Parts: sequence; C-alpha cells; structure tokens
Amino acid sequence: MKLKKTDKVIVIRGRDKGKTGTVMAVLPALNKVVVENINVVKKHTKPSNKQPRGGILDITKPIDASKVMVIDPASGKPARIGYEIKPDGSKERIFKVSGNYEKSAKKAEAAPKKAAAKKPAAKAETPTKATKSEGKN
Repeated sequence: MKLKKTDKVIVIRGRDKGKTGTVMAVLPALNKVVVENINVVKKHTKPSNKQPRGGILDITKPIDASKVMVIDPASGKPARIGYEIKPDGSKERIFKVSGNYEKSAKKAEAAPKKAAAKKPAAKAETPTKATKSEGKN
C-alpha cells in the first residue's frame, strides 16, 4: 500500500466524492484507510458507564484505499505514487503527475512560508577583550 499516515488525499468515488482530508490510519491488511471527516457514520449507543446518557455518536469508518488519491503538494492535483530507488540504495516516493519527489515537494510547499516568517535578527555587538598591547598606552 502506497498511502501513509498524514498524506493529504481526495476521494474519487462514492458518497464523499470530491472531499479532501488527511489520512489518520492505514489498514494494509484490509486495504483500507481512515480519512479525517470522510465516511462519517452515526452510531446509536445505549446508556453505559462510559456514556451514561447514551446518544448518537459520529464515527469515522475506514474507506477502501482504491477510492482515494494522494494530492501532490506541488501542483495540488491528485497524483499516483511511485517509488524510485536512488544510487545509494534508498527508496523515495515520487508523484507521477509532476515527477517531483515527496521530500522536495514538501520543501517547495514549505519554503515560501519559512522565508516570509523568518526575519533576520540584529546582531548585538559583543565586547572584545582588551589585549596587553592595547592596555599599556
């Protein structure tokens, strides 16, 4: 399964088609993912020690992994994911739409935010120690 926790995905089929969310859990044995605010169902509960009043709860259920696509951070479009093995033997995820690597796409998305947020701090002048030659005038 090529999906990971914290991936931003869009639903491509079903009742929630077109909605986006973040993957909260991955269930590879079932080929399902739990996506934030997607496939929310209402569960009617009886009163118990945990829920003394009972009531109706909103629960997020898993959705089949084939019904979601990862959103490419660089282009903002749904993308398929592939893997590329680097010469040093490491494996890196690549977005098929743009050809960007996952790490470089995240850096490109975060770079403008960091540059605008950081302001160069003014350096305070530090006093230097006087050497023996300076002190003997």
